[in-house]
Amino acid sequence: MAIETQGNEALTPLAAGSRVFRWHDHLSLWFSLGVGLLVMQIGAYLVPAVGTRDALLAIVLGSCIGAGLLAWTARLGCESGLASAGLMHATYGSAFAPLPVVLNIVQLIGWTTFELVIMREGTQAIGKQAFGWSLDGSLGSLLTTLLWGAVLLALLAGSMVKLVRRFVSRFGLPLVLLSLLWLSWQFAIQLQAKGLDAFWSRPGNGSMGLFSALDLVIAMPVSWLPLVADYARHGRRSTGGLGGAFSGTWLGYALANIWCYGLGVMVASAAEPGSNLATALLLAQGGLVALGLILIDELDNAYGDVYSGSVSAHSLKPRWSVKRWGLVLAVLCIGFALVLPMHTLEPFLLLLSSVFVPLYGVILGRLGTGETPASVDTRRVDLGAALIWIAGIAVYHGCAKWAPQLGSALPTLAFTFLLAWFTRQAAAGGPSALAQSRG
Repeated sequence: MAIETQGNEALTPLAAGSRVFRWHDHLSLWFSLGVGLLVMQIGAYLVPAVGTRDALLAIVLGSCIGAGLLAWTARLGCESGLASAGLMHATYGSAFAPLPVVLNIVQLIGWTTFELVIMREGTQAIGKQAFGWSLDGSLGSLLTTLLWGAVLLALLAGSMVKLVRRFVSRFGLPLVLLSLLWLSWQFAIQLQAKGLDAFWSRPGNGSMGLFSALDLVIAMPVSWLPLVADYARHGRRSTGGLGGAFSGTWLGYALANIWCYGLGVMVASAAEPGSNLATALLLAQGGLVALGLILIDELDNAYGDVYSGSVSAHSLKPRWSVKRWGLVLAVLCIGFALVLPMHTLEPFLLLLSSVFVPLYGVILGRLGTGETPASVDTRRVDLGAALIWIAGIAVYHGCAKWAPQLGSALPTLAFTFLLAWFTRQAAAGGPSALAQSRG
């Protein structure tokens, strides 16, 4: 399958003049993307499955590992100038790469749909709490979904770079920080009233082990792996060291992930059993304003998913611009949000991990330990890389079935990375054909 690279923005390295993101832009973007009601909801799933101490250990360790993988991939994108689809083509060959690219588009449509649903539910909760409006009927769901969908379409009609630099960095980040600080303080007061010793020593019910909890935490940053290069490629190349894309992405996402997972644990521990997350947040003093700001910040998660999906779709059909693809995918997600129920998130997240943990284990093993690729190979299929990826998916599910106490993400990542690294020279026919001078 021949892939056309002329006019294909995703498969062509971004010109140096278009790379404007600095360290603080990477940090602001990934802190903002790491914050969301969805992340807090997953944090709430950890209790009472595991005890408080195990939950916090899994959150800190899993966030650092997951954010480190994001940062490593961000460095690849920044140094090569290639989008995520370009990295997949460079690793697997352009005759095979469309398969993971299509899977990435499918998962991004799913994530955007989830984001629209959770924004709709948050809006319904705010409307009921603040104004007494009943928006959970068919008409209310339609109107709130279309409201957020219209805002998403408006953002996609603009520039991604301007959105990050002018809004997220300057205004969005300070407002989100204030909201998180306020909510953390409010729920800390509630937990103190119930007894901090009881909260800290609370045991789990045994339905989830420490490594399973670690898998669930790692699943969230791993879900961003197929997106990170689409933004990191806009970063300025470093003159030495790890660079702004690496450190900014790692620090920003790790802090946000730890904070939001931890806040989810606090909310679930302080609220009445069976309480809805959005409702519990609203009941906190000042929760209406804080939830509203977080809800607005949730919009950039949906935007980030659709933008990256449009870059991936453009790599397959470059005749349509990235902006045109974004508008089409957004309309599709709005339609799905109107008809699909809010499914349980845990299986969805773990299913994504089973595909993208080994996918990026191979990419990092092939590209992340030497010179970064300066172009993609539009002709060949790297059969070795493809087989390692498929074997990695089998290892992930095998670990989940036969050794759940060990978790699945870390063993699979180690397996695929090491195998890809050992076979790199042979797969490239000697010195890596992809590892060209950065120029």
